[in-house]
Amino acid sequence: MRPDFTGRVLRLRSGVCAAVVAAGLLVAGLAAPASADDPPQTDALWIEEPYEQTLPLGTDGGQPQSRTLDIGLYHDNDTFTVTDGRLTVDVSGLVGVADVSWPDACTPSGTTAVCTVPTVPVIGPDYAAQVHLTVRAADGAAAGAQGSITYEATATGGPDGTLTAPHDSFETTLTVGSGPDLAIDDVAGIEHAQPGDEQTIPFRVTNIGNESANGFTVSLSASHGLEDLPRYDACTYTSSNDDDYAPMTYVDCAFDQVLAPGDSFELPAPLTVLLAPYALNERLDIDVEPGDGAQDLDSGNDYLALQIGADNTADFSVTGDAVSGAAGETVKARLTFANHGPAWVANLGSGEAVAQVRLIVPDGTTVTGVPSDCNPHTLSGGYYPQRTGAPRYDCDLPYWVLEDAKRGYAFSLRIDTVVPGVRGAVSVQPWDGDFPFDPDTTNNTAALAVN
Repeated sequence: MRPDFTGRVLRLRSGVCAAVVAAGLLVAGLAAPASADDPPQTDALWIEEPYEQTLPLGTDGGQPQSRTLDIGLYHDNDTFTVTDGRLTVDVSGLVGVADVSWPDACTPSGTTAVCTVPTVPVIGPDYAAQVHLTVRAADGAAAGAQGSITYEATATGGPDGTLTAPHDSFETTLTVGSGPDLAIDDVAGIEHAQPGDEQTIPFRVTNIGNESANGFTVSLSASHGLEDLPRYDACTYTSSNDDDYAPMTYVDCAFDQVLAPGDSFELPAPLTVLLAPYALNERLDIDVEPGDGAQDLDSGNDYLALQIGADNTADFSVTGDAVSGAAGETVKARLTFANHGPAWVANLGSGEAVAQVRLIVPDGTTVTGVPSDCNPHTLSGGYYPQRTGAPRYDCDLPYWVLEDAKRGYAFSLRIDTVVPGVRGAVSVQPWDGDFPFDPDTTNNTAALAVN
């Protein structure tokens, strides 16, 4: 399967995405001082759990391999300190399917265990699951056997002093399977690289399943700022550059080598990438799949999305217009966005627009014609029911702009009342926060002058 930058984003564990969004909304809501009109503070406790896991049978009738399940607790609102987390793990649904080995943090009793988490964190860059269960297929279990683990949790803290995770919301399904399991070694992201640098990416794939992979494929997708990928005889190279998707280089390789259980594979020559002069926030996606029509036991470890950040800048700017006319006349106002580089900019993970071009309509005028990618709003950014006549328009840029991108917006403007020297505001706005890559913000605003 070919990786899609805007579809298959970096993997977050189950439930984390929703928690991050919720936490972001809470933090945004807490930015202003509290007042009597503010809503009461809230918090919630969540369990991070794998959604599913395949457990391989043993190789040649040997003992089944073990797998690790990482489970954690977290909460939403960093205004509160949350402690004394108690995770209850119920494995009664695994009888005859899988065996569980408990870590020191868990106290088992029959088919359940209570695991302690002394301090419950919020989601952030340093978050890590706290409880690690070791599971393997039970003796005598056959391929296809399936069972589940359920979880519940409480903790001390939050606005009411006690937090309880939603009941019946967290579960891991375990399936006994047989086949190859190709796993890519984890690779740390690269930060503060320099344009022009060559980076070597340590790449190795290991078959951790219980059956051989009779050949396999390796697919690479490199973003626009990554150049000069090595040429391998077993690979084909293509590139894309159209109006719908960011430019990428694709490398599709087919190897006929047999990978027995426990065997590893590395490419014939080191995997290197050259950071182009316009590199900024780059991404290299790697995907491996067994050949000969075999089904990989665990698709969660056969994919890697490597972030490569370069110390570079991009210069966004907007240009307004000056129009004139008599009362009742309709004129064309042309606004322009440009990126003066040297870097291109792309949101390769989220697929969100890199920015918006905003127009605050000049007083005494009415917008009667709107570009297709511009949306009407109230002055404060709220919903406006009609496409024309709004006091504000936000025009979404794509999720990427090249290093020399230019984009124009033509508005039809009816002059209702002649007000000499009236101006509307034109600006380029980030979706969130600011433009950390743009050192010169003086050209991020302009004016639409009328008469």
